[in-house]
Amino acid sequence: MDKTTTTVTTTPTGETLASAHRTFAIEIAALQALDASLDDTFRQAVSMLLDCQGRVVVTGIGKSGHIARKIAATLASTGTPAFFMHGAEAVHGDLGMLTRQDIVLAISYSGAGQELLTVLSVAKRMGAAMISITGYPESELARNADLHLNAHVAQEACPLNLAPTASTTAALVLGDALAVACLEARGFSREDFARSHPGGALGRRLLTFVRDVMRQGSALPIVTVDTKVPDALVEMSAKGMGMTIVVDDKQAPVGIFTDGDLRRLIARHGDIRLLTVADGMSRNPKSVPPGALAIEAATLMDAGRLNQMLVLDDTGLLLGALHMHDLLAAKVI
Repeated sequence: MDKTTTTVTTTPTGETLASAHRTFAIEIAALQALDASLDDTFRQAVSMLLDCQGRVVVTGIGKSGHIARKIAATLASTGTPAFFMHGAEAVHGDLGMLTRQDIVLAISYSGAGQELLTVLSVAKRMGAAMISITGYPESELARNADLHLNAHVAQEACPLNLAPTASTTAALVLGDALAVACLEARGFSREDFARSHPGGALGRRLLTFVRDVMRQGSALPIVTVDTKVPDALVEMSAKGMGMTIVVDDKQAPVGIFTDGDLRRLIARHGDIRLLTVADGMSRNPKSVPPGALAIEAATLMDAGRLNQMLVLDDTGLLLGALHMHDLLAAKVI
């Protein structure tokens, strides 16, 4: 006889939002209590991190391990060399990554995990310092670390008071506070941040220069002032910039002839076959130096409603040209 399986679907009730509000309230209260309890120990921890001659090795187990991984990433991206070392892997070979110049930042709410106590023992034998973050100042990890930061919470958001929720939030925010305090003490700038994040939007904006994205050499559309308009159109079509640079007999740029100039020339004269680009070019075109940030060039082009811009050196020598599409392709804008 076939047996049928009944699937019971649990749907949210009117208590769902109330549960969320309780979670928020509990975790906010935990952070407020942590904020109120901060003392000179936090300043000492920041001083230790700033004085570290090696790297900050952040370690933890379980949910604390996830928090430790995030804190290590935040420290590393904000100017404090750091990496994550899983507590379980540490006691199976990864402790070989630790040097006496490093500082161990160990996160364990109970402060009693055997793996982290082993890390503590090895660190002490090596002469590496340790900062611990626990919820119990009387725990073995807290008592034996060089410095202890108390992240105790009155209760977890979990109604069973078992799943790490408020406690992991407290540890995470405490780690963020350490990273930001170090960032500010180091004078870490937007440019420094960009160098740590070259693949991100901010990195591209602050590390991409005009010379990196400009067109140059044979890719540039160039004609002389006496070039007939039909011949200039051939050059424009071949190079795909919607314009051509106009140079004098010394190859110095004296203007540009754009699609817009072409339309205006047709509107004025009708038959343009015998006209030269000098009859309709835009003189004194806007330019930018090659060492300018690409985002600065984009801002200038946007303000002037320009699709193209020349790249000139300090002497007025033509080095290249930019098209708005180049900036889009480089993801600068």
